[in-house]
Amino acid sequence: MAEWEHLIPRPTSRFLRVRCISCESEQILFSHSSTQVKCQTCGEVLAEPMGGKAKINAAIISVLG
Repeated sequence: MAEWEHLIPRPTSRFLRVRCISCESEQILFSHSSTQVKCQTCGEVLAEPMGGKAKINAAIISVLG
């Protein structure tokens, strides 16, 4: 079974729980988001698309999945 784990690729994208720097509210976002993600409370930009992995402009609390 261990041999198959090397042959089957796993996704590198994850869901992230982040905390907004300005208002301290928490939100879940996708690590490879293709659109700009804003804070639901204050409207600050939390993630910007960079063509692959998004640039995260918030504090990452935990990685989900």
